[in-house]
Amino acid sequence: MAGAVTMPTKGARGTARSAPTGPQPPQTTNHPHRIAIIGGGPGGLYAAALLKRLRPHREVTVWERNAPDDTFGFGVVLSDETLGGIEHADPNVYAALQQHFTRWDDIDIVHRGTRHTSGGHGFAALGRKRLLEILHDRCRDLGVELRFHSEAPHPARLAGAYDLVIAADGVHSTTREAYAQMFRPQVTAHRCRYIWLAADFALDAFRFEIAETEHGVMQLHGYPYAADASTVIVEMREEVWRAAGFEELDAQESIEHCAKIFADALGGRPLRSNNSAWSTFRTVVNERWSHGNVVLLGDAAHTAHFSIGSGTKLAVEDALALAACLEEQDSLQGALAAYEEERRPVVASTQRAARASLEWFENLALHLDQPPRQFAFNLLTRSRRVTHDNLRLRDPRFTEAVEREFGCPPGTPPMFTPLRLRGLTLRNRVVVSPMDMYSATDGLPGDFHLVHLGARALGGAGLVMTEMVCVSPEGRITPGCTGLYTGKQAEAWKRITEFVHARAPGTAIGVQLGHSGRKGSTKLMWEGIDEPLDDGNWPLVAASPIPYKPHSQTPRELSRAQLTDLREQFTSAAWRAARAGFDLLELHCAHGYLLSGFLSPLTNRRTDAYGGSLAKRLRFPLEVFDAVRGVWPQEKPLTVRISATDWAKGGNTAEDAVEIARAFAAHGADAIDVSTGQVVADERPEYGRSYQTPYADRIRHATGIPVIAVGVISSWDDVNSLILAGRTDLCALARPHLYDPHWTLHAAAEQGYDGPGVAWPAPYRAGSRRPQTGRTDAPKPRLSLGS
Repeated sequence: MAGAVTMPTKGARGTARSAPTGPQPPQTTNHPHRIAIIGGGPGGLYAAALLKRLRPHREVTVWERNAPDDTFGFGVVLSDETLGGIEHADPNVYAALQQHFTRWDDIDIVHRGTRHTSGGHGFAALGRKRLLEILHDRCRDLGVELRFHSEAPHPARLAGAYDLVIAADGVHSTTREAYAQMFRPQVTAHRCRYIWLAADFALDAFRFEIAETEHGVMQLHGYPYAADASTVIVEMREEVWRAAGFEELDAQESIEHCAKIFADALGGRPLRSNNSAWSTFRTVVNERWSHGNVVLLGDAAHTAHFSIGSGTKLAVEDALALAACLEEQDSLQGALAAYEEERRPVVASTQRAARASLEWFENLALHLDQPPRQFAFNLLTRSRRVTHDNLRLRDPRFTEAVEREFGCPPGTPPMFTPLRLRGLTLRNRVVVSPMDMYSATDGLPGDFHLVHLGARALGGAGLVMTEMVCVSPEGRITPGCTGLYTGKQAEAWKRITEFVHARAPGTAIGVQLGHSGRKGSTKLMWEGIDEPLDDGNWPLVAASPIPYKPHSQTPRELSRAQLTDLREQFTSAAWRAARAGFDLLELHCAHGYLLSGFLSPLTNRRTDAYGGSLAKRLRFPLEVFDAVRGVWPQEKPLTVRISATDWAKGGNTAEDAVEIARAFAAHGADAIDVSTGQVVADERPEYGRSYQTPYADRIRHATGIPVIAVGVISSWDDVNSLILAGRTDLCALARPHLYDPHWTLHAAAEQGYDGPGVAWPAPYRAGSRRPQTGRTDAPKPRLSLGS
């Protein structure tokens, strides 16, 4: 019978025994002799070749259900980093690949009839079938047993018969599903449909082309993989795909329709398929990658969106790491743990970049009206892996053209361009984000606050924000929080604003007003964040009587009369802030504090006019905003901080955030400070570099209101990239300013900038050059797999 498999078994001295029903505990030896690999894709084949090459006596068997030349897709792009690893580990495979690579440097972005080209990117691609042929030949030369047209036995049987089972069986991995309770996979389907096609000619660059049709936006991703062939992927949102009628078309009709839509990019040539079908991309994440002697590799363990060309790359790198760990560790258990420890952060970083790229294309319509070069720059930097500085090195002419179009004076990084909000002109785009210091006594800011805020004002930022300043004693988060509910507090703040204005001219200082709501009466952060006070508690109020944590104090639901009193507390504090000399006021409607508690359906269960629909949940925060705007000087800007998602099921979403921002803008907000989460204790944030900026980007382009982006923006390169791409107007940084109060001055020095966007205080000018340091360019140790 086709695909029948004779299963060998192992026992003491080779005595046959029955195969067990599940994976076996990892062996005490780190050199498994008998290895089964499920899946004959590039990752599985390369793992087989490496493991056999390192120890020729091994028995390595690969099961592949399909024929040798069956494959999904057409071309494969590999990075120089991945190729370097292949060259080091197996020069034979590298040499064979080198003979078939198609190389190019340019990326073309075509939008509304205009093509912009960025060079210096350095791609290498080859046909997927050719890659498989090279790996097949290498496996045969080394003595790997390849079983095509063969369905692998159940992984439990393989685990009993082999020392190690490598599941490289793809995104729909049956091995992963067989042990789902152990691997604990999470599979997320996304919003776009795509189809993988090919054209029988070579594009001269990596090409992104945008088609604006009567049904919506569609995009083409294309690149050459041979002298006479290119991969072409057509992608669009699900609703566009349905509106365009693709759901009703058969495979050939879909292909022909795609060729017509992108006739300019294809030069009128046809497209072809390889049993291609419309798919929805799925992101796969596993809590664990191994179970017993079974380990996941490649798409079975993780997927990353094709728009950053990472699937084969990740699988090949997995194989390299697994082979290395098996050589380096003292036990199979240790090797599998080391493999996962090494690869997981790399994969997580790639998945974050891929998710950012995927979501950028999902929301492509938001960016269509950008100036053409800025649109191109935005697309190129969408994953946050290509940055302004990186692109400036790759293609300085293109980057300088984007900067000129943006309005950067010659030699001026984007972060040092000015921004005007009402009557306030900020000399650069850097904000010292509000950071609670928990260092006040009875709400009174003291010498610590003067030094803390004064030092950061001297550090060159365009705007320095206070921590959340509370509007009443009961509105404090902790006993160490500052306030603006007494005249004495206002005088103390005036001392600080006068210092900033006198000693750091050109730096603005803003105040953030808020009320803790149900998150008040807690310990200082370093004594137990969000933990109730052991004694001395004060009563809490909130939109609804829901405690923040099960053991937290339950707040009282605010009555109509109390809402009026609270509104007056905000206006009184705003009046004092104006008297204290602040340049900007921000209303804190984020992070689960009182006003945020009204906005979220998870914390607002009211049945009166202030609860229910989003419009009703917005009512009280908007009333407070209007009251504050009424007493805040008209020439001074008023901003609002919001949580753009609750990171929790049933909470506010990105779509809700757009409507919230739109409502505040309609009432006169000058900018939206876009944070996320901290609304409920059981949130599940998706952390990562610049992880909150997509929410700012979405609000900015959907509403037209200026935004402040926050969230792990840690480098001046990030700031330049986000500003120049048009994803934000200002960047607020917190921890970098704790690490370095002069972060902005140092960013200017490191970029060789000395212009009006930043000024060194006269006493500090001698420090405007980086001090000399010892040698730091010694080569780092490299992983070696041996000869």
